[in-house]
Amino acid sequence: MDRRALETKYKLLSERLDERSLRLCLASDAIALGRGGITRVADAAGMSRTTIHAGVRELRSPESSDGQENKEKGRIRAPGGGRKHVEELDPTLLSVLDTLLDPVTRGDPMSPLRWTCKSTTKLARELQAQGHKVSQSTVWRLLEKLGYSMQSNRKSREGTNHPDRNAQFEFINASAQEFLEQGRPVISVDTKKKELVGNFKNASREWQKKGEPVPVNMHDFADKELGKVIPYGVYDIARNEGWVTVGISHDTAEFAVESIRRWWVRMGQPMYPEATEILITADGGGSNGARVRLWRLELQRLADDLGLVFHVRHFPPGTSKWNKIEHRMFCHITENWRGRPLLSRVAVVELIAATSTEHGLTIRAELDEHTYETGRKVSDEEMELLAIERCDFHGEWNYSFSPR
Repeated sequence: MDRRALETKYKLLSERLDERSLRLCLASDAIALGRGGITRVADAAGMSRTTIHAGVRELRSPESSDGQENKEKGRIRAPGGGRKHVEELDPTLLSVLDTLLDPVTRGDPMSPLRWTCKSTTKLARELQAQGHKVSQSTVWRLLEKLGYSMQSNRKSREGTNHPDRNAQFEFINASAQEFLEQGRPVISVDTKKKELVGNFKNASREWQKKGEPVPVNMHDFADKELGKVIPYGVYDIARNEGWVTVGISHDTAEFAVESIRRWWVRMGQPMYPEATEILITADGGGSNGARVRLWRLELQRLADDLGLVFHVRHFPPGTSKWNKIEHRMFCHITENWRGRPLLSRVAVVELIAATSTEHGLTIRAELDEHTYETGRKVSDEEMELLAIERCDFHGEWNYSFSPR
């Protein structure tokens, strides 16, 4: 039973059981939980470990004279008796603790906790230095009372906002809506994080036989033969279908455009046989970045080869997570292979292709063993020959290529 369930249980029981009955209930749970059970129960119930230990002793000696007397009385002390909580004896304790927890906005900027991890041990030490009699376990209980909990960092800040950020979002949305209403393909493209191939630890967890975790390498040094793989994805917004090309060399613009070519040949053209134009939504950086010359050159060549017009819409700087492929496809791939070492390139392809959702997402994947060289230069003369048409609104983000 998890902590939240225990908290709910004890809250309900505390309103209906007398003191001794509640203590024995807590003690029985602690015994059933085994090692560490007393601490877990004490934390969930907001009671001291000493109280739980007393209950355990009573359960293991149920016929003791004290137990019989207490059973008849129904309490172990008169109403209102017992030691008061430290915050009742020290009225300023909670406010001082709250101040220490956020010294940047409310506390002393010279506080020794400003530049340290705010652990319960350090908080207790600082409170003791200020004359408050508290222990580490008491600080833990007080933190929960103040509404604090253990938190990890969350990636949510996107950096400096471009003044036309919202306007660009609206422009992208209007373009996509127009294409979708007319039955023309709209794809979201991006490169997923590079992954180590081999017997390496993979983030998160999956169900395994208790006590039998999958053994993996101690260190994450890339395998000289397997190296890393670079998954480049194409997500069809209308059909909720995806394509992933798994590269083995470098994430270049040439690789990105080749992935789009493969998607069109394998999936796009059969689904959109009458299409003459495709809308691409992409990040502002990376191999398909708005300033990458090779991206434009290769996309022009693809337009020439396929006889299609490619319309490109880039997301403004710092907003890559808004790209639909991130939260409609890549996140599900990560979830599907969580906790599994990616032992081979074939395993990566198969795990990606096996990804699906209740809402009907399907993905096809293919390994691309071609070597893509870095450092390719595109001359001014080549750029001048592009059949590019820039939109009036932020032409550096919004443009199209027609077959030459």
